Amino acid sequence: MNDPNGLIFYRGKYHLFFQYNPEDNQWGNMSWGHATSTDLINWYELPVAISYTATHGIFSGSAVVDYFNTTGFGSLENPAMVAIYTQHQHDGLRQAQSLAYSTDEGLTWQHYEGNPVLDLEMKNFRDPKVSWNTVNEAWVMSVVKPEEFTVTFYQSPDLKSWELLSEFTNKNGTDGVWECPDLFPLPVNNNPDEIKWVLLVSVNPGGVTGGSGTHYFIGDWNGKEFTADDRTTRWLDYGRDNYAGVTFNDAPDNRRVYIAWMNNWDYAKEIPANPARGTMTIPRELSLTKIDNQITLIQNPVYEINKSKINDQRFTITPSATKSGIRFAREDGASFDIGYDSQRKEIYVDRTHAWFDINSTSVHAAPFVATKPFEIRVTTDYGSVEVFVDGGRLAITDLLLPSSSTWSTTPF
Repeated sequence: MNDPNGLIFYRGKYHLFFQYNPEDNQWGNMSWGHATSTDLINWYELPVAISYTATHGIFSGSAVVDYFNTTGFGSLENPAMVAIYTQHQHDGLRQAQSLAYSTDEGLTWQHYEGNPVLDLEMKNFRDPKVSWNTVNEAWVMSVVKPEEFTVTFYQSPDLKSWELLSEFTNKNGTDGVWECPDLFPLPVNNNPDEIKWVLLVSVNPGGVTGGSGTHYFIGDWNGKEFTADDRTTRWLDYGRDNYAGVTFNDAPDNRRVYIAWMNNWDYAKEIPANPARGTMTIPRELSLTKIDNQITLIQNPVYEINKSKINDQRFTITPSATKSGIRFAREDGASFDIGYDSQRKEIYVDRTHAWFDINSTSVHAAPFVATKPFEIRVTTDYGSVEVFVDGGRLAITDLLLPSSSTWSTTPF
């Protein structure tokens, strides 16, 4: 499995669709897998939702619930769940956006007979994220022209006919193709009268630690154009293993919940299969706050983690003249460090001694100036660590050697 797709909350369940090869443990035969959860932590895997065909793969996209029956696929009493995905020709010559719909909560799907609904006759044109935009009072799609470093915005009354609104690019920014965009509003400091818009864009290669990574822009949306406050490259995560993440549509209580694929295309095919390859990050709740008069994206594990058995710990790091932090060790000899380097003014994860025999950087750092003790939150799972620094203003996500053994901790 790789990219999360079609994240949607409907009738008490979170639906996670995802890029999936149902026949092998390497990339290929791209289809939409499907899992559901009532608490974002415990997931129940369902049969393949949308399968590849003899001519096309089902690449990344999104899902909505058509409550107003704008498509006519369902009814007001039983609205359709509609998937908007990239239809990828197996010969690699064309990508276009297509629809499938379900009237039984995502268990079975029917392809729209008018597919594709948006076709620019381009080789690379993919990853539509669609939601009902309250500014436009219409469906709005964010979709990328990957090799042009461009997010294109379209509007539709019915998900079938699409009108071009505008394009956003940052051609002098990061290297690597753009993928998996997501545009959404968030209040600043929980103030409903101060709304900013966030645009997530994954890049590969060109990530902050090499290979895959995700950056974002904060700005405004006027119903036609996204205007960034500035073009500074802000990284969502400073680890190696957070890519292609998007947020749930229709999450209750206006929550903005994010999930990403926890891997990196630099070595995704080399990770040993046991027997599967691929996993997701812990779901994270996103918010905006002002730090030193700058609006900053905050991310923390969803509160549901507090009632789970997932290893979720908090530590205080007191800066020293050199390095200080926490060492995590297992009985099998594996260990990793989370530390603060006062000389370099960085918070870092060093997984050198808890990593596969795979060529990759093992020390991943984020710029952070600490003049007093600060808290880190550390979530460890079967083969991963996710670090949230100082209330979630920074995150570092890294894969580790998998083991069911627990980690002991020692300050240094």
